[in-house]
Amino acid sequence: MVTEGGWKPKRSLDIESRRAKAAKIATLVERRRPLADAALLEIGTGGGIIASLLAERVGDGGTVWSVDVDDLRTVNEGYEFRLVDGVELPFDDDRFDVVVSNHTIEHVGGPDAQLVHLREIARVLRPGGVGYLASPTRWALVEPHFKVPLLSWLPPGARDRALRLSRRGSVYDISPRTRPELLRLVAQAGLRATDATVDALRATAEIEAGPASRVAAALPGRLLAAARGAVPTMVFVLER
Repeated sequence: MVTEGGWKPKRSLDIESRRAKAAKIATLVERRRPLADAALLEIGTGGGIIASLLAERVGDGGTVWSVDVDDLRTVNEGYEFRLVDGVELPFDDDRFDVVVSNHTIEHVGGPDAQLVHLREIARVLRPGGVGYLASPTRWALVEPHFKVPLLSWLPPGARDRALRLSRRGSVYDISPRTRPELLRLVAQAGLRATDATVDALRATAEIEAGPASRVAAALPGRLLAAARGAVPTMVFVLER
């Protein structure tokens, strides 16, 4: 949860960057199952842009729901929104074909709350359904929310002080996990994870087509996989 004095999501988000993010999510999910006519849940609505764009991929035969603890939407079209309090989801078991948790799990609390978050994904995901999970790694060289180098590398008790010294905030209310830690939570939740970080890099290169992305896309898969630990974002495809 967002704590007073901590990180606050931006109300206005760049549409083009969100469009690229939605396209990447759709590409990785559709390698496992079509999005057309799917029942899809996004956890963490933010500005609502990604939910609206995914609704275009789902089409009239499907449904898109999105939930968040705050209503910060700038785009409302194409999906249903539900305000929630906590990590429990207000939906029946086996309700969705696709569940998207895009840079949300690090905001719900510590490991216990994150485990509940993942168990809720497992509960509402239908057999044969697909989950998309993305989160920053604790070992990111520059912490992505406050933009402070090595902030998340510090012991949890030292992060608030370091953040105050940086003058970029007062409370570090993010709880990033290492890759092994996150995979353990996924397994405890009854989910199977396929690491899609390299696939996400390639999909981003295809969608954005910038010079750096093209260079990354041209690298051999084995080399990209070896460098995966240096990528600041972890991406997994989840199945029950």
